[in-house]
Amino acid sequence: MEIRKYITLRFGIIYFLAMALTAAIVVKLVMIQNVDTERWEQIAKNLKTNTSEIQAKRGNVCADDGSILATSIPYYELRFDCKAPRVVRDFNEKADAFSEEVAKFFGISKSQFKQRLVQSFKKGNRWFQIYPEKVNYNQLQKFKRLSTLQRSVFGSGLIVVGESERIMPHGDMASRTIGTLNKGAYGGVHGNIGYSGIEGMMEGYLAGENGLAIKRNYSGHWVDIPITEPEDGKDVITTINVNLQDFTQNALMRQMEKSQAEWGTAVVMEVATGDVKAIANIGRLKDGTYGESYNYALGHAGCSEPGSTFKLVSLMVAMEDGYVDTADVYDTGIGRWDYKGQTIYDSDYGHGGHGAISVKKILELSSNVGVAKVITKYYEGKERDFINRIYDFGLNKPLGLGFAGEGVPYIKYPTDNVWWGPSLAWISYGYEIKLTPIQTLTFYNAVANNGRMVKPRFVKEIRENGLLVRKFDTEVLNPMICSQGTLDKARSMLEGVCIEGTGRSLNNDYFPIAGKTGTAQVAYDNQGYTKGGKKYQASFCGYFPADDPKYSIIVAVVGPKGLYYGGSVAGPVFKEVVSKVYASFMEPRSKEVDEKDEPQKPREIQLVDNGFREDVVETAEELNLGVDEKQLAGDLVSVAFEGKKPEVKGRDIKDGVMPNVVGMAGSDALFLLEKSGLKVKMNGLGKVSKQSLKAGNTIKKGQTIYLELS
Repeated sequence: MEIRKYITLRFGIIYFLAMALTAAIVVKLVMIQNVDTERWEQIAKNLKTNTSEIQAKRGNVCADDGSILATSIPYYELRFDCKAPRVVRDFNEKADAFSEEVAKFFGISKSQFKQRLVQSFKKGNRWFQIYPEKVNYNQLQKFKRLSTLQRSVFGSGLIVVGESERIMPHGDMASRTIGTLNKGAYGGVHGNIGYSGIEGMMEGYLAGENGLAIKRNYSGHWVDIPITEPEDGKDVITTINVNLQDFTQNALMRQMEKSQAEWGTAVVMEVATGDVKAIANIGRLKDGTYGESYNYALGHAGCSEPGSTFKLVSLMVAMEDGYVDTADVYDTGIGRWDYKGQTIYDSDYGHGGHGAISVKKILELSSNVGVAKVITKYYEGKERDFINRIYDFGLNKPLGLGFAGEGVPYIKYPTDNVWWGPSLAWISYGYEIKLTPIQTLTFYNAVANNGRMVKPRFVKEIRENGLLVRKFDTEVLNPMICSQGTLDKARSMLEGVCIEGTGRSLNNDYFPIAGKTGTAQVAYDNQGYTKGGKKYQASFCGYFPADDPKYSIIVAVVGPKGLYYGGSVAGPVFKEVVSKVYASFMEPRSKEVDEKDEPQKPREIQLVDNGFREDVVETAEELNLGVDEKQLAGDLVSVAFEGKKPEVKGRDIKDGVMPNVVGMAGSDALFLLEKSGLKVKMNGLGKVSKQSLKAGNTIKKGQTIYLELS
């Protein structure tokens, strides 16, 4: 019984204390809400006024090698607390000297500054703005060293407000894709917020989390006391390559200035991964010059009728449905054909036309009449089958790249109220539809990638302090867009375009190219094609090397003056970019020479391998070749029978000039080339049969040369 009473007593005491504490809390709440309200409101106001955000450092946008494309640089706003104790104490005595130092530092009027300062002091302003513009870190440190800003004078009144400014070290390089910040975006939120491009798409990673600080005045000096520390933003590693971006942008800029076009875009994509290695967008600015003004490659303004590059899609539809083969012949006549009240023309109309040609030749020569006849023959009355197959290719949907303002493709359907008589024919060669350049490129890239359609990738990694946080893998949109048979035929036709067709000017002696030219008359919104004069879009879309595709490229130029065909306007940009990519990023191939074009020479019988003069002299003497040592002139010498007697060939080694090492022993060639400062990579054994750097060309130390030995 005693234990029970003891337990009951303890519970009673605890219950009483809990009730008493609850009552005290209720009373305190009532007092806070109803008693001395003004005091508590003032405390809350002071707390709100004296707290500030600590801005998190925004993450960097980086190129594929980690070099910076966009970063934040701190800038500072200078303010002054006119109610700081030492400022109040010494104002009358030191205000003139302070004004003089500030005026001299910023190069402003002393009298005007002092007038503003005195007025602010009389009003008791605690946030007087010293200078309207922000200063950088170095300027801030120099400003703090002014004699009147020592802590014993006015130093306690200085308030520094930091804010970051976004800069791009490479100027406007890929600036529309990198994107912009918008201060005060999204419902009035303060601070710089990613608005477009990668800045907007990756805002969640780049922004970080701001911290919170409370302002305190200690010994007459304002100090921010952190309440919560900021969490800095993470770095976004893009797929863009700085060198390739520079090549592409400069090549496009030169063509824009030459053709005086309205706008142009060029995109370079890695075939297997979909990585966008370069993306240039150039338009005419308000001052008449050219620069990055809009992302035409993927935005609404660049979504337009693709023209002849779409002919590949149409012919692949017909081949996939089993209606045609590349050898089938169609009569294109004189390059003019009337269909349902409209006349379709080929570009060479008036020059005799092409007559009866194969499907392969139709694409190579870009015959509008030929493509229209193929498609209308098999799909008239079955228009839905044709459009459904195009939809199966995925060309009617946005790519979902994540960018604000991505263009929405439009391929009309037979049940749409805008479908009319000749729509089937017009669509077959790229009219009455809309695609963004990057969507056209994605389709061609799938052809190059053996049917595997991948989404263009702009961001590959997120890193924090150099450590990997997240990796973005290649996203497959369609594992196989069509049958292997159709793919093989399509690739063969695209190679033919660059060998015997409208793209033959792009061919070279080192590697094959595949692609398609495009020339489309651009409509003025809903006002037709002729209002304000004819305007054209010239384009080329393709990939290389055609036998082992590594990169796909599209170039589109709208509104060029003078020449307007795809091969003449977009083709040169494509060719220049391809040559730079090949020279900088790919293992060189030997020049392909047609043996039929080579003059027949007497067969040369090598007696002594190419080598250094001293070695050849010794070998020639031992073989008793009857070669006079005086004949062996030059640093490198060879001895061979080209007729009935030995012939001596010699040449000097010149600094900075590539020597001919073909025929030399691999060890001798290695010694010679490394002595010249080159990095040598050899494949095989024996003598040098091929060298990647042409003899006689200028060389630089550190350059790499590839040698084939056999």
